[in-house]
Amino acid sequence: MENLLAKLTSRLKSGGAPETVLAGVLDAVLGHFQCETGTLHRLAADENRLHLVVQKGLPPALLDVVRTIPVGKGIAGQVVAQGRPVTMCNLQTDTSGPARPGARQTGVGGALCVPVRRDGAITGTLGIGTRREHEFTAAETAELEEIGRLIGVGWPYV
Repeated sequence: MENLLAKLTSRLKSGGAPETVLAGVLDAVLGHFQCETGTLHRLAADENRLHLVVQKGLPPALLDVVRTIPVGKGIAGQVVAQGRPVTMCNLQTDTSGPARPGARQTGVGGALCVPVRRDGAITGTLGIGTRREHEFTAAETAELEEIGRLIGVGWPYV
């Protein structure tokens, strides 16, 4: 994990277009967790909405759905509303809560979304998903939360 954090810190400090830098960060995170899909959203608190900054692996038909997410709606919106991670073992069969009906279009089984924080305040969300059924462990959740804090501190535009 330390190696990944060092790699991410280096990418965040490398400069360049925000989307390019954050796409590289997301790629590294997905590789570490062996996931096929990922999103990074920025919170516009004045609008009470999340805005998609970068994504990987989502079907084109779903991009309009995740481009803007109201706080409290969907998985990412619930992360902000609750101030804590949201996880699902199998998004395809889950009927318990925050997943919006369109989320099944992703083909994702296991999903985990955590807050991105700067100075303790939520500034966005980081979500990952895998096509296989997978229950993310407490250790994996803690790792992704640490990455979320690193992104929040290391990149002021999220």
